[in-house]
Amino acid sequence: MLLRHLRYLLAVADHGGFTRAAEALHVSQPTLSQQIRQLEESLGVDLFDRTSRSVKPTDAGEAYIECARRVLVELEAGKRALHDVKDLSRGNLRLAMTPTFMAYLVGPLVRDFAARYPGIHLQIFELSMDDIEAGLVNDSLDIAIAFTPVRSTDIECIPAFTETLGIVVGREHLLYDSISVLTADDIASLDFALLAPDFITRLSVDEYFRQHGITPKVRIEVNSVSTLLEVVRCSPVATMLPEAIASEDRALRKLQVASEAPQRGAAVLRRRNNYHSAAALAFVDLLLENRV
Repeated sequence: MLLRHLRYLLAVADHGGFTRAAEALHVSQPTLSQQIRQLEESLGVDLFDRTSRSVKPTDAGEAYIECARRVLVELEAGKRALHDVKDLSRGNLRLAMTPTFMAYLVGPLVRDFAARYPGIHLQIFELSMDDIEAGLVNDSLDIAIAFTPVRSTDIECIPAFTETLGIVVGREHLLYDSISVLTADDIASLDFALLAPDFITRLSVDEYFRQHGITPKVRIEVNSVSTLLEVVRCSPVATMLPEAIASEDRALRKLQVASEAPQRGAAVLRRRNNYHSAAALAFVDLLLENRV
């Protein structure tokens, strides 16, 4: 059995047939079919049901395909280990963060990491929690900064810091210069612009309002943190985002509230029992040195 057989096997499974898989692999369909037949003969089982219009894995095929995926992930990790440079004079790091962290955390971290390790090539991705977990499991990401808990048992979490949410307004808002402490009734009277309901941050915001019996007046919903910040900067509306986002240079200010602000745990996520490069370990150390 060759590594090529496993790659061909996964291509057929992922593309749902031999024709599209052959196109993706840049090989002829007869060649691909022959290779899969060789693999089946070596294993003594049929891996695909070819009787239906679409090619589907058999039960044995499903089990073997999952094993093949894990094998290829481990081999890629091994390849990176061979090329890892312990002195951090060169290397690569694939880092992901959820959207709210991109608004205030990514800049200082990347600045400090790049200054300390200028030879490391950084790839940074803004992803949802679902995409982060998938990327860590399939080894397309090295580490991520996101929220806990996670669903996958294949991912380990290293607690990093606690993030506090606050009610934030821009200079166009009447309360921008206010030093008053807002009650629940005061908050209920505000016009809000919030992230869309599918954001994890929005879930925390909605839970805060529910716990304090507040029915917010949500006038605007957006699916981008950067867009939301622009809206709040230019409009007399409030929002609820991490307190660290509010700063004078952003023309944003956090308002004082009588109730306790919601908090959530942030962590470094990485694939459990995987090879972790020197660059990944160095980034984790840097983050933990400068806990928010």
